[in-house]
Amino acid sequence: MAASLQPACLDLHFAGKHPPPLKHTNATFLRCVSSPNFPEPDSPDANLTKDQRKVVRIAWEKIVRWSRSLRAKAKTDVLERTRKVVVLGGGSFGTAMAAHVAGRKEGLEVNMLVRDSFVCESINKNHHNCKYFPEHKLPENVIATTDAKAALLDADYCLHAVPVQFSSLFLEGISDYVDPGLPFISLSKGLELNTLRMMSQIIPTALKNPRQPFVALSGPSFALELMNNLPTAMVVASKDKKLANAVQQLLASSYLRINTSSDVTGVEIAGALKNVLAIAAGIVDGMQLGNNSMAALVSQGCSEIRWLATKMGAKPTTITGLSGTGDIMLTCFVNLSRNRTVGVRLGSGETLDEILSSMNQVAEGVATAGAVIALAQKYNVKLPVLTAVAKIIDNELTPTKAVLELMSLPQVNFKIPSTCMVFI
Repeated sequence: MAASLQPACLDLHFAGKHPPPLKHTNATFLRCVSSPNFPEPDSPDANLTKDQRKVVRIAWEKIVRWSRSLRAKAKTDVLERTRKVVVLGGGSFGTAMAAHVAGRKEGLEVNMLVRDSFVCESINKNHHNCKYFPEHKLPENVIATTDAKAALLDADYCLHAVPVQFSSLFLEGISDYVDPGLPFISLSKGLELNTLRMMSQIIPTALKNPRQPFVALSGPSFALELMNNLPTAMVVASKDKKLANAVQQLLASSYLRINTSSDVTGVEIAGALKNVLAIAAGIVDGMQLGNNSMAALVSQGCSEIRWLATKMGAKPTTITGLSGTGDIMLTCFVNLSRNRTVGVRLGSGETLDEILSSMNQVAEGVATAGAVIALAQKYNVKLPVLTAVAKIIDNELTPTKAVLELMSLPQVNFKIPSTCMVFI
């Protein structure tokens, strides 16, 4: 029975010789690739194109009607009530989000708290961030300041865009000016090296307020594309459903789609670990190991991230969703990624010191790699690819040696426990 389902042309044998040229190529091809139930080209049932198009058109119209009905019911009261938003940090992503929020409503005051007085002057006088986006004009309602008290005064929302490794010290320094009810929206991705803490733990600790409202914003998003108003989708995660919905209202626009989640751990840990995996992907590219290697490595890395994240309490659906797999794909495969760039240069033979000294932005994956391994030991999960990245960064392993070791791991052809070490 099974043999009869095979296309007839697959059963032909030519004893090592090339098959004779096919006649009536189109009809022969259709019969070859089709199943027995597929209509012959000249049969009445073959002309189903109009009906199929009608089905597709009706399905699409249903989706559009559903979308429009929900948009008509969408609340806008959060944006209407918001008068001031503060952005902590003047880097590329903080700037892009400041510009985006400022464009959401005329008259909305967006304050950027920056360290560099030259950048501050550039934003206020010329409406450009001269360091990161010299060619992009910022909305006139974006105001920069170096005064934390003035920036935070009467703010309705706070977007935290300071790199993870500097966040604790920075927040401790401004804690006196932070209202205990001010919602913090974290844009920072990574793990604190010595404490292994995520931003959801760093912010309330540094501010000495365990009840500080917190939201994690993550997903596949390059600052440059946000500045160019290109379609983007991200996730806001909070244990407070009402707060997540409010931030969704604040940020969502015609070119920025915002999904909500209650899985803060999953969103944060995926955002941190994907930076380490991106370094590995860059190394593969820098060594010119090919597409097969890249696919194998990223697949393995996705498995490792899922193993550790679920051990920490994350939902598997978060890891396979927008803030997990979506962010991994962007960071591992696109040249705009800082972490991937670090990997490419490591794979090409440059030293880490040479690479970091030439960069004007922070590649969070470099610091996060060591913290990830410490977390893996804490939760008893073995992570071959991410561990190899940490050892390369610590100059204890060369990229070439790492590839040989990973390819020499035991071959596996059975279902593996989540804590096993395996290179798929």
